[in-house]
Amino acid sequence: MTPTTPASGHFAAPRADGDHHGTGTGTGTGTGPGPGTGPGTNTGTGAEPDTAPRADAPAVTPLRFGYGTNGLADLRLDDALALLADLGYDGVGLTLDHMHLDPLAPDLAARTHRLAKRLDALGLDVTVETGARYVLDPRRKHGPSLLDPDPDDRARRVDLLIRAVHVAADLGAHAVHCFSGITPPGTDAPTAWHRLTDALTPVLKAATTAGVPLAVEPEPGHLLATLADFNRLRRTLGDPEHLGLTLDIGHCQCLEPLSPADCIRAAAPYLRHVQIEDMRRGIHEHLPFGDGEIDFPPVLAALAATGYQGLTVVELPRHSHAGPHFAEHSLPFLRNAEAAATRTPVLVPPHGDPSATPEGSTS
Repeated sequence: MTPTTPASGHFAAPRADGDHHGTGTGTGTGTGPGPGTGPGTNTGTGAEPDTAPRADAPAVTPLRFGYGTNGLADLRLDDALALLADLGYDGVGLTLDHMHLDPLAPDLAARTHRLAKRLDALGLDVTVETGARYVLDPRRKHGPSLLDPDPDDRARRVDLLIRAVHVAADLGAHAVHCFSGITPPGTDAPTAWHRLTDALTPVLKAATTAGVPLAVEPEPGHLLATLADFNRLRRTLGDPEHLGLTLDIGHCQCLEPLSPADCIRAAAPYLRHVQIEDMRRGIHEHLPFGDGEIDFPPVLAALAATGYQGLTVVELPRHSHAGPHFAEHSLPFLRNAEAAATRTPVLVPPHGDPSATPEGSTS
């Protein structure tokens, strides 16, 4: 069987019926409304970069890329970390879950200490993420949340986040990620916002004591879904020093009124963590690079211009069935897009041919 070379510049998982090699380039249209939008070109990893340097390009520190363990859920944690180090990643987005540093299992402090030594040996930095689907409740995805009607259930989520803060401090992580959760049926907006601010108060106290920023993520469909919602939370809580933002680039493309690059510029003072993947306007589906509509060179140029030096973590949780493949090819894509922003040369390997279709739901 001879596979078809992709036309969209995307990469897909390796076939089970043989090894083939090919290259692909592609174009896409940036469709998000707002300043800076319009037709754009997706940077496929098989494309030849423009090697003519820009004389007026400012000197910027290279971005630091990581890969999320929620996209490597079929690997043991140590194997996942070794893979990322071998591939050249700067760090890892560590989702606390039953298969990767279970936050509820015994001897968490001892296991965290061993992990810190392993990360140091591999030269990997880390962000602690708390988006595990069923870590607290085997029947409710992301439940209970900070908005749960039951105060005891809300307390369980608060306890998880405080545990995550302690883990992050012990690992030397640059941030702890979290999100609000979906507003429960029958709960009005003022009540939901009160629950959120009340629940986050002890978490922020723990983060302040530990010296670890808490990076709240606007999530489509959640109470806190947009940058405007984050700004509301920040103002309501009195703009605490250790309250920061997780900015997901795909979410910007999905629903923000500004383009992803303009979202970065607007959020720059509060950026503490960045997640990245491709996405289409109005559809909350995390896609491999080149499969969506985002024009990445301007996005990465905007991010570099902010001086952000935390991790920018690839977020492909629905692609764990081929996690090593997507981890291998995401980093060259991002480095190529980063170089294209300043038209500096970069060498990238061919990404291979398409094969297995993505598994899992789209949200």
